[in-house]
Amino acid sequence: MTNADLTDKAVGVRQGEELDTQKVGEYLRDTIPGLSGEMSVEQFPSGYSNLTYLIKVGNTDLVLRRPPFGRKAKTAHDMGREYRILSALNPVFPYCPKPLVYTEDESVMGCPFYVMERINGIILRKNLPKGLTLTPEQMRSLCENLLDVHYKLHSIDYRAIGLEGFGKPEGYVKRQVDGWSERYRAARTPDAPDFENVMQWLAEKMPPDSKKPGIIHNDYKFDNVVLNPENPLEIIGVLDWEMATIGDPLMDLGSSLGYWVQNDDPEDFQAARMLPTTLPGALTRDELVKRYEKLAGIKIENFDFYLCFGLFRLAVIAQQIYYRFYHGQTKDERFKILIFAIHILEKAALRAIDQSGL
Repeated sequence: MTNADLTDKAVGVRQGEELDTQKVGEYLRDTIPGLSGEMSVEQFPSGYSNLTYLIKVGNTDLVLRRPPFGRKAKTAHDMGREYRILSALNPVFPYCPKPLVYTEDESVMGCPFYVMERINGIILRKNLPKGLTLTPEQMRSLCENLLDVHYKLHSIDYRAIGLEGFGKPEGYVKRQVDGWSERYRAARTPDAPDFENVMQWLAEKMPPDSKKPGIIHNDYKFDNVVLNPENPLEIIGVLDWEMATIGDPLMDLGSSLGYWVQNDDPEDFQAARMLPTTLPGALTRDELVKRYEKLAGIKIENFDFYLCFGLFRLAVIAQQIYYRFYHGQTKDERFKILIFAIHILEKAALRAIDQSGL
């Protein structure tokens, strides 16, 4: 098996999420210079939010992003916003896919959407793909690279690239705690935990605004980065920018580490693992925070708050998706088991609170 065989693959389009290939094909050929040939459409099977399709036109591979079908939050799934940050970031942050076209013309597929170039490479999910092995030293290096690219994003001068109005760093932490708490209460189903103790603790322990706000991805993790097929330790792409904004980089780090399961975590939390973060050599959450401190030249106080927030935020995202399944707004069977993850995340957040010195 070659490393090229390990690259992320698209599959057939899920029932109910098909595109009108004739309309989409006509639009793309009219707006993107040089496209010619037969068009085919497949879908990337991962991801729980915006839908991502692989569009092949002749020898050209494109990626199309559109909002999900069914209920969606008022400000979520904003295709124009996602296109704008890609356009601003791509020249200074080469890990960003190059956007090609965006439209709000709903005559094409009934919603706004955009198309970007495809970054073809390896994407890690729960376990390494068959044929890929990493020594403990290689895994450690990959974790370091993952953290370093995250810090590079945070250190970009967002004003210099025209993103000054892209978010409101003042009051960011409070808006996040209040907003995610409100969203959880709105999306809670009868079989979900109430999270009231966690929400109260977060509201009481909020740190002040960051003195150095930056561009934050808000979903930065292994399955949103692309690895070089010829050198799987090298990150060549960062995907899924739908939640990016200007805010507190430590909130972004906490959101990332909410996904980070390590070998000494309780069994229930390990059962919810979605990424290969328990492999021998993988950095621990503490080691990642220490590396970030070194890169940023800062001392991070009370990271427990940011981690607890990350766990809670992840539970809210899962609950919003599960809400759609619970109420029959999507038939995607992957969503059924999210309720178990939500209960596990509440336990993890309460553990973080118990172990905190705050």
